[in-house]
Amino acid sequence: MLNDKTPPRIRIKLAEILSARNMSQRELARRTGIRHPSIYEMCENKTQRMPLDNLAIICVTLGVDITDILELVLMNDTQ
Repeated sequence: MLNDKTPPRIRIKLAEILSARNMSQRELARRTGIRHPSIYEMCENKTQRMPLDNLAIICVTLGVDITDILELVLMNDTQ
């Protein structure tokens, strides 16, 4: 059960994927046509809203599934 103290959040794992592939944020922006500041915000987990089209383009470009990029993080009272 969720409460006000422990809101769930989505963690974007794009930075880890790019690092593992030795790909820069600028290179991903170039390949996808998504603005570099948008890619930067995703890599820093500062994105509040992500267009689904952008997510789909990133998945296809990197050859990954949505679940490889997004992770649901459930906080508990002990954290």
